[in-house]
Amino acid sequence: MDQNSRDPFRFAAPTEPPRLVPRGRAARNGAMLVPQALQRPSGVELPRVSVLRPRGVSAACGPSAGRNTRRRRGQTGSVWVSGLSSFLVAKQLHERRAARAAGSGAEWLAGKQDEREFASEEDYLKTLELEGALPKGFQIGCSSLRFVPEEAKEMGQLPMKLTVLCLDEPSDRVAAVFTQNAFPGAPVRLGKQRMASQEKIQAIVVNNKISNVSPPDDDGGLSASAKVCEALATSLQLPGGGSSVLPSSTGVIGWRLPVAEMVEALPSAKDLSASSNAVNAAQGIMTTDRYPKLCARSLPNGGRLVGIAKGAGMIEPNMATMLCFLMTDVDLPREELQDQLSECVLKSFNAISVDGDESTSDTVVLISSQQCSSPVDPSDFKLALQEVCMDLAAQIVRNGEGTGHVIRVSVSGANCDQTASSVAKAVVNGPLFKSAIAGNDPNVGRLIGKVGQTLGSLGHLGEQMAQNCICRIGGETIFENGQFSLDTEKERRLSGHLKFAAADCESPYPEHRRVVDVEVILGGGEGPGKAVVLGSDLTTEYVKINADYRS
Repeated sequence: MDQNSRDPFRFAAPTEPPRLVPRGRAARNGAMLVPQALQRPSGVELPRVSVLRPRGVSAACGPSAGRNTRRRRGQTGSVWVSGLSSFLVAKQLHERRAARAAGSGAEWLAGKQDEREFASEEDYLKTLELEGALPKGFQIGCSSLRFVPEEAKEMGQLPMKLTVLCLDEPSDRVAAVFTQNAFPGAPVRLGKQRMASQEKIQAIVVNNKISNVSPPDDDGGLSASAKVCEALATSLQLPGGGSSVLPSSTGVIGWRLPVAEMVEALPSAKDLSASSNAVNAAQGIMTTDRYPKLCARSLPNGGRLVGIAKGAGMIEPNMATMLCFLMTDVDLPREELQDQLSECVLKSFNAISVDGDESTSDTVVLISSQQCSSPVDPSDFKLALQEVCMDLAAQIVRNGEGTGHVIRVSVSGANCDQTASSVAKAVVNGPLFKSAIAGNDPNVGRLIGKVGQTLGSLGHLGEQMAQNCICRIGGETIFENGQFSLDTEKERRLSGHLKFAAADCESPYPEHRRVVDVEVILGGGEGPGKAVVLGSDLTTEYVKINADYRS
């Protein structure tokens, strides 16, 4: 099927069901993290189970080698305690990685909850670091600078971060999608040119603070982005020169890049490291993001896929996301990478909205170093790519400016997927409904009003879909057969569901990954159209951030 003819709103969750994941927040018990699900609930007797232990570790936490299980008198035990500690640390790391991988995807499934939780910022960053090892053939470098914006000198010195993703060799295995905004930034325009000419790419340079969109210079910022690319190519001695560098910028629209300061501060070859963790790059590209966003998958052939993303406001993408960079060492043809990326974007980043505003800088890039020698099944890579894109898209919404609740709206029974998506996006973008969610107020009339408004704009077709419409929040039916279904106890349960999904909108880490679960079944569920959209509530913190954004 021609890519442009695909329904841009079609959503399909991974075909694999989510794997089981430990429940609840890990509670600290001495030096060991114990998942809450493994603790005995109050008043509940748990069945006796057999415990599988590694060789050499007994139930008493000592070495178990036949009659040597007990410590002999006078032993300090330091040797086996040290060995056990190493085992427990390794076990914790493995469980963290497994739980994070297994939990992804549940945020997109109607009626399900992602049960991952994080006890602290340190806990969250450690979890990311476990995933952040770079694929073979990549290096990362980060630097920072200060500048005075020409357009607002009264603001004085402002900070900017530069992040470089560099491959060991130029690669033609690269795919990208960009914003469809009619006023794209200079980096997007340059990126489109380089993708169209099928240039080999060896580096990506990202700056925050200024997006380089239509600044008041001679060519709308093109030469500024090109100069930064040329300077980086010279510094790193890239054989392809500046055309082998993709630029990407995020931040204030309309300001000029401080090219001289950026060139001076660019990471050099000695600043790049293959041992760097991708978390460093995820942190470097942040603007109003409260925490870094990263997701990774290991493939059956031994290859790796690691993705980082930024974005917190101006989020309702159209053919891309805010900024997302996907790195892999798997070798697939350029055309295959482009087809897979375009399809996965439709099912992830095109199905989210924080505030309904499409950015002028949206970019997602997938690039391969081709360093994994083993062949990969394209379907294995596509599943991994879909999982990573969906996870990062969900993280972007959760990290939205001022977001206290993530709202998942699942619509089914529509005449087509596009109609279902329109209804879902109308709900997540409705300021009255978003505000009610922010206040943990189950004002269900605002949900029905938004659904009805969207269907009403479709004429007779919409009237048909309004028949036998069923709406649920948190699994509770609140509207069916043309009337509300409410009582005091249900109101209490609905409010409890909203509180269950709430999080601190100023926290520097995601406390959990739960959602407000909204289901809309149109026309009694008879139509084939369906969609799932993730959105956020509307808080005073969102207004505060955007009122003071430039400063």
